[in-house]
Amino acid sequence: MDEKSFKDSPDSKTRREFLKIAGTVPLIYSIPHKSGQNKEDSTIKRARYYRKLPDKKVQCLLCPWQCVVREGQKGHCQVRRNIEGKYYSLVYGRVSAYHVDPIEKKPFFHFLPGTNAFSIASVGCNVDCKFCQNWEIARRGLKDVPFAKLTPEYIVKYAKISGCRSIAFTYNEPTISTEFNYDVAALAKENNIHSVVISNGFINKKPLQDLAKVIDAYKVDLKAFDQSYYTNIVHGKLKPVLDTIVNLKSEGVWTEIVYLTVPTLNDDPLKIKKMARWIKNEVGPDVPVHFSRFYPRYKLKNLPPTSVSTVEKLRNTALDVGLNFVYIGNVPGNEGENTYCPNCGKPVIRRIGFQVTEIKLNKGACLYCGNKLPGFWEE
Repeated sequence: MDEKSFKDSPDSKTRREFLKIAGTVPLIYSIPHKSGQNKEDSTIKRARYYRKLPDKKVQCLLCPWQCVVREGQKGHCQVRRNIEGKYYSLVYGRVSAYHVDPIEKKPFFHFLPGTNAFSIASVGCNVDCKFCQNWEIARRGLKDVPFAKLTPEYIVKYAKISGCRSIAFTYNEPTISTEFNYDVAALAKENNIHSVVISNGFINKKPLQDLAKVIDAYKVDLKAFDQSYYTNIVHGKLKPVLDTIVNLKSEGVWTEIVYLTVPTLNDDPLKIKKMARWIKNEVGPDVPVHFSRFYPRYKLKNLPPTSVSTVEKLRNTALDVGLNFVYIGNVPGNEGENTYCPNCGKPVIRRIGFQVTEIKLNKGACLYCGNKLPGFWEE
């Protein structure tokens, strides 16, 4: 990310401001720490989803935990606090990282391929995956993660300056910063910038329905297709995630699913077949599913990386069930990264890692046979 990227912007002051804050820093910890910055009261805003209970208790209605929180205490996610019988988000505008990413990195393969997304993160999560890829911001406490306080106006401005077609709420779990994300997405929509959510799908129906009014796409991390894995590895619940996938379909939000394949824990082909059938029957065969390789991380370092043959086998299993768009992730150069027309079988989007090398679509239609592929394409 250099100043040449912003040369067409008429606002040179804004360019200098953006470069001063963002620079060329890496994904995580891209926000400089400033003295006195990590005070909870600097990013407090009234929560939108809760109800009051007797004795100044509140019940959070944002995610399926539905925490009952006493005065002065925090909810399960540790970023919401009961203050004198009212519930508050502690992360409104609290941005711990931002970066310009290819949309394929999210990953979205059927959403404006080849474009960039302005990615932002807050801090915290409402589950605790043993393999968390971004545990530095998802699992550490508020006081331990440097941040900058940014407004929705600044986020939209930065997205415009960097030439991004979308804003992505990503890296940590976006559900727990819903108030801020909604305001950003609503403003982005007014400025013809799309918004996408990269989430574990552990969110209640009402906040999801509200969010669906201002976002365009939602990627769900489906961790496994059995509750025991969610209990022991994710520390969450499976059914609410499945409900989210169904609700996204009914709300008309473009949805893609990622399945991080962990050796010996969630790589049983029989369960994958069951999952693929559920997806086909409940939301249709055109929902893209990505089987990604696991790499040892966080609390799960005792297992080896997933073999390429395993993710290839699971991809073939899902294809055999009848899913039309099944991908392989974290294996750059594999044919499973490409998009194939389900009608003629020819590759219409070729990829190497996060880079799109060829697109053979015209407004979403296959250039070989004219078949229209489902997705969110360039007009």
